[in-house]
Amino acid sequence: MTFKTPKYIVSIVLLFALVLNSSCRKEEIEFEQAPPEDTLSPSSEVADLMQRTAMNDGSNDNIIDYANCFNIQLPVTVIANGNQIIVNSGSDYDIVEAVFDEDEDDYDSIEIVFPITIILNDFSQVVINSYSELNNYSNNCNGENEIDDDIECLDFQYPITASVYNTNNEIIASISLTNDEQMYNFIDDIDENDLVSIDFPITVIISDGTSLSINSLNELLNTIQNYSDDCDEDDDYDYNDDDCNGCSPLQLTNILTDCSDWVVDKLERNDTDYDDVYEGYVFNFFTNGSVSVSWNTTTVYGTWAATGTGNNITVDINIPSLPYCNLNWGLHEIDQNSGETKIDLRVGDDDRMRYESNCN
Repeated sequence: MTFKTPKYIVSIVLLFALVLNSSCRKEEIEFEQAPPEDTLSPSSEVADLMQRTAMNDGSNDNIIDYANCFNIQLPVTVIANGNQIIVNSGSDYDIVEAVFDEDEDDYDSIEIVFPITIILNDFSQVVINSYSELNNYSNNCNGENEIDDDIECLDFQYPITASVYNTNNEIIASISLTNDEQMYNFIDDIDENDLVSIDFPITVIISDGTSLSINSLNELLNTIQNYSDDCDEDDDYDYNDDDCNGCSPLQLTNILTDCSDWVVDKLERNDTDYDDVYEGYVFNFFTNGSVSVSWNTTTVYGTWAATGTGNNITVDINIPSLPYCNLNWGLHEIDQNSGETKIDLRVGDDDRMRYESNCN
């Protein structure tokens, strides 16, 4: 059986299509007339900075691969000082560090169980079957603490919505970006025929955790420029140089003064071991900045002070009678375990002093 469509229905459909086409054309015209400063072009400085902010940071697993320009895809199995460890998430790097920290005087070794997959700065992936293949990529990375392309001192808060109008095919698309990889590839795919706008406001998070609301491309450009070098990107291979991220002089003062009868269980000066020099010496620190040291029937006094923040806290110890103790030490770590607290002080690789107290 054959049906014929009534002419009035055809007319309605054609009218609807005409209205729809007119509506789309209006949207295209409005998009093309957007101010140039609101349009994201592929060759602009702000596009470059946005892509570098979204770029994959390869330094967070340097304890395993000693390479700043790629990550090893998790899970990965490693053998650290003879201990097999399955790294399932970023927090498991702490397990590797704990193994290395068990004996600070030994030679730390790590072995990667191949095959692995590495994720490059542009989020592309490569299967690696040996150290020889891995070295082919790591040799192309910038070295420790060298300037590189990725910006780590601020992050985008997702989702971020972008609108794209292509002047060749006259297609308008609204795209929701939900992570750095999508943002990186989105910027990478913009061509000269695309008119791109970002749905502001967006939020970026700077290195101290502060959230900033951004309302324009120009404001975004200025923000990335202002904060791109505002933090230590930690692009080095020293896995234990950031153990005091949350330390403060007040915390150190409370621990040193609330606990009593500290002893020196580790002492090195100029890479020479002096662990036994102050054996039997008992140290007590006071809130007025003084310190007393007692051994046998002798007691001497000196001063101490702590300044700075986080991994840049300096502890100035001056006990005239005990010259090996005296230095502007850097606070390396505060280690509190059940029934035992250790304060680890260091300067470079050659000078180290660690206080220990049977105090929780």
